[in-house]
Amino acid sequence: MSFLSTPGLPDTETAAAARPQRVGELSVLPVFFDLKGRRVAMAGGGDGAAWKAELLAAAGALVDLYEPAEGLGEEMRTVLAMSFAGGRITHHDRPWALDVFAGAALAVADCETMADAQAFFCAARSAGVPVNVIDKPTFCQFRFGTIVNRSPVVVGISTDGAAPILGQAIRRRIETLLPATLTGWAKLAAKVRAEVMERLEPGPLRRAFWERFSDEAFTRKAPDEAAEADARRFVSDLVAAPQAGGRVTLVGAGPGEAELLTLKAVRALQAADVILFDDLVSDDILELARREAKRMLVGKRASRDSCRQEDINRTMVQFARAGKHVVRLKSGDVSVFGRSGEEIAELKRAGIPVRIVPGITAASALAAGFGVSLTHRDRAQQVRFVTGHSKKGDLPDDMNWATLADDRATTIFYMGGRMAPRISAMLIAHGLPGETPVAVAANISRDDETRAVGRLADLGAIVERIGVDRPILIGVGRVFADCEASVVEGFEPAEGTPAGETSRLRAKAS
Repeated sequence: MSFLSTPGLPDTETAAAARPQRVGELSVLPVFFDLKGRRVAMAGGGDGAAWKAELLAAAGALVDLYEPAEGLGEEMRTVLAMSFAGGRITHHDRPWALDVFAGAALAVADCETMADAQAFFCAARSAGVPVNVIDKPTFCQFRFGTIVNRSPVVVGISTDGAAPILGQAIRRRIETLLPATLTGWAKLAAKVRAEVMERLEPGPLRRAFWERFSDEAFTRKAPDEAAEADARRFVSDLVAAPQAGGRVTLVGAGPGEAELLTLKAVRALQAADVILFDDLVSDDILELARREAKRMLVGKRASRDSCRQEDINRTMVQFARAGKHVVRLKSGDVSVFGRSGEEIAELKRAGIPVRIVPGITAASALAAGFGVSLTHRDRAQQVRFVTGHSKKGDLPDDMNWATLADDRATTIFYMGGRMAPRISAMLIAHGLPGETPVAVAANISRDDETRAVGRLADLGAIVERIGVDRPILIGVGRVFADCEASVVEGFEPAEGTPAGETSRLRAKAS
């Protein structure tokens, strides 16, 4: 038996072998160091030293800078003239010496030569003070990472000195995700924390509060007195009714590519307890969701329902009444052929709070993929989004084909793959020329996207070649005459289609 084993409990070594390691190898340990009122010994007068001095003083440090006056650069002189809320920078007009390290929490230097860097490093280390020599990794016991500042929220990024420019690129990405108003929300969190800790039991109730609070921080403007009152009221609501935190967010997942997801949509996914997602939502998008969130496929494609709309509505209400944050994740934009109106009405009847996060609709991705404007001023005065099938899977009976057969409009048919031959026939029968350009895309904005261009008269054959069972989007109108051959993938012209068809259509539409 292992020395650490206890009768009745699993052997320690066996248990360790069975449980996966929770943290992978770390090149450095990210530690946030409180420098308020702490002394930092610093040497150097260049721009690098100026930035570090400003950073340290902003963190509340008392910076003692040792550098002869003639060695101070213009940037350092500017920093020395600044005032800081908690920290300060004091200039000592002399070189550093061994005595400067006494009582210092950190030592930082900007040295021109390796010999100077080594001397400073050895002196600080001998005094037991953690040391950093700027841009000299060999003489650094700690490093300054790239920072995203929403204090008291602070994000530090390190590449362990391997690629500082990469660290800056990562910072820019994170900057876009963290609104500037986050500072105010973090301060509000500190104000209400005591009441939350006192009135809400640890576990689901506290988590419900902080999840809602975090959601507000990312979706509302800077907090005001009303925001604080709302937060305290929500605490009382949770005490009175633990299920009060339930809500639903309808989120547009965009056409498929994860990078086309909005920042607000990502934030909703990362705050979700339950995600009800459509069949067309990609795995890459689901990977952006909170890991602990329950995921349920309620996929629907054309007339083949894998889950009835009534069942989806009921599921949303049940989870929300249990205090969960439900995200209803729909392909494209929730307000375009997504049946969101029925879901909103049901949630309102049940008294469930509901929010909507719009997404990029597939028609926009179609235009981007083909490199056209849907409202080219010389070729289209309007854009129409039209459903390509009814509840029965056929074309709707009440479609006004005479109105749709307008060569001054761009018409986008959603979910019209199986009805493509009839769409073509009906438009031509009501006066739209068979030569009218069409653009067809399957699995738009995904890795397996297929595009094709041609004539309205050939629409059925084009869709048949692409695959009628795939998610198909059809564009009809003169704006598609400008499509270049380079944007068409995975389609061979139908037999008998003249070479250079795209160019001929473009000339006709000009």
